[in-house]
Amino acid sequence: MIGKVAAIRRRKHGAEAPAEASLARVAVASCAGTTIEFYDFFVYGTAAALVFPKVFFPALGAVSGPLASFATLGVAFVARPVGALVCGHFGDRFGRKNILVVTLLLMGVATVLIGLLPSAASIGPAAPIALTVLRFLQGFAVGGEWAGAALLAAEYAPERQRGRYAVFPQLGPALGFILASGTFLLVDVVIGAGSDAFLAYGWRIPFLSSAVLVLIGLYVRTAVAETPAFRRHQAELATADARPAPAPVRVVLRTQWRQVLLGGGVLTVLFALFYVATAYLTSFGTSATGPGLSRATVLELGIAAGVVLALTTIAAGVLSDRFGRRRTIITGFVAAVPLVLVLFAWLGGGSGLAFGVTVAAMLGVYGIAYGPIGAYLPELFATECRYTGAGIAYNLGGLLGGAVVPLAAAALSAAYGVFAVGILVAAVALVSLASAIALRSRAELLS
Repeated sequence: MIGKVAAIRRRKHGAEAPAEASLARVAVASCAGTTIEFYDFFVYGTAAALVFPKVFFPALGAVSGPLASFATLGVAFVARPVGALVCGHFGDRFGRKNILVVTLLLMGVATVLIGLLPSAASIGPAAPIALTVLRFLQGFAVGGEWAGAALLAAEYAPERQRGRYAVFPQLGPALGFILASGTFLLVDVVIGAGSDAFLAYGWRIPFLSSAVLVLIGLYVRTAVAETPAFRRHQAELATADARPAPAPVRVVLRTQWRQVLLGGGVLTVLFALFYVATAYLTSFGTSATGPGLSRATVLELGIAAGVVLALTTIAAGVLSDRFGRRRTIITGFVAAVPLVLVLFAWLGGGSGLAFGVTVAAMLGVYGIAYGPIGAYLPELFATECRYTGAGIAYNLGGLLGGAVVPLAAAALSAAYGVFAVGILVAAVALVSLASAIALRSRAELLS
């Protein structure tokens, strides 16, 4: 079935080219949606470090409270593959656009409800339970978001400019991280992160602000039509008097399981680089064992690193049209191995300069490999199971690199020093490099 559909699609390729105005709307819609989703996702991480131990886990004390707070972060990574499966199923059967509206709404509602959630002092154990449930919903939403946004851009884009247009959803992590850091920095300056006012209501402002962003995102997304590739797929099914695959996940696991596993392997170090830089190092930067920087300084350095990430992501996505997706990704992985070893050796000296350079360089090399991923993963899967396949591969990497590696980094750093974290990330980069070498994209499946 996949081979026949791909053959039909290649014969029909070039019949219609989306207008520039349509491509511009798609680029804005994919970028706006992922930015909002990742803003909501990252705001939670910052609040988990700043206030949640005192607001939702005060009975656990100064040691167990922060551990419980950060444990709720991991709930989202468990939820992400679930979101990818569910949203992928409906996105492959009924279209990309409608599911993307649902994921945006779900993320927005969950984030605003966290901002309205009473503290443990008000409603007791119900508060941390509700917080965990809402965090699960955030993870579910972001798990279904990325693949749909990437497909929205990649399936609209002309073949020779696919890297250029598919880079827009890839800007979501950079812009979301900049917005989240900037919002908390503003609240820190105006209210004060350690003040009673911040604990009482200040931390809620970034969460409630999400409502405005979601309304903007919905306005942009509802103005975009379904992707040409999915419309062609529906037309082909109608011509053949056939129905969509009842269970796209079965098609993926039966015919393209290798792409799922190797795709997840490729993504693992990308998530590791990002979350070690934005979560582990953020905590390390303000700690007594680290450079001991103020939280405001760490946030400012994070914003600067986010700008570096955005620039390298754009450059890599555009260049992948010329030099190839796989070659660009491999270049990023090869650069990451010696880079993290040198950076973490330097970071062990406790220098504030070393901290800032390390965060910026890690996110920069992450952007080199991450920029082409928006086109690379969709090119691995056939239209009938593309949302499911790309989503599972992406979030498999998220579970391994975004949840397991940062937890292991904290344990290794405590036991052997910060250089051990560099060794860990370098080893993961080698695994992802091997996965990328073994995995070739099939761009004709998107033609």
